Amino acid sequence: MHIAPAAPPGTAPVAANAVSSEERDYRLGVGDVIRIDVHNEPDLTLEVQLPTTGTFDYPFLGTIRAVGLTVAQLQNRLTEGLSGDYLINPAVNVRVTQYRPFYVRGQVRNSGGFPYILGLTVEKAITVAGGFTDRASLKNIYLIKENATQESRVKVGLDSPVAPGDTIIVEESLF
Repeated sequence: MHIAPAAPPGTAPVAANAVSSEERDYRLGVGDVIRIDVHNEPDLTLEVQLPTTGTFDYPFLGTIRAVGLTVAQLQNRLTEGLSGDYLINPAVNVRVTQYRPFYVRGQVRNSGGFPYILGLTVEKAITVAGGFTDRASLKNIYLIKENATQESRVKVGLDSPVAPGDTIIVEESLF
């Protein structure tokens, strides 16, 4: 864990409502990097990559479980925890600074894990992976959701959404 430096003097954190609903409702997972800012409280600023335990240590509050929570739920939990005994009406802002990767394998030029970006589709993900190989089947593309089994893969189209941790499989064409 590492405590990030405070924001420059005279700057305020971005208001929670300035964050897109997609980001605010995003469920945190292992590997995500989050940043917590508390207005006018630089000692409570923290940036941390969520470990496999799904928890992190936060000043005054101890161990906080984050994996599985939305960004908004974590923000509310921290606000409630800091309210009263520690701060009066704390302005807590939580945001994801780096999402866990998504994966592409099969008939693409560069299989592997890639940094996730909001609004990712299968087509964009395949482009990030260098595009299709000459043997790729454009009709046999599958998606496996994070923490699902290989048997639960679903056939998808190029406009299907991709989430962090998902795996895209591009099969070989028969011709």
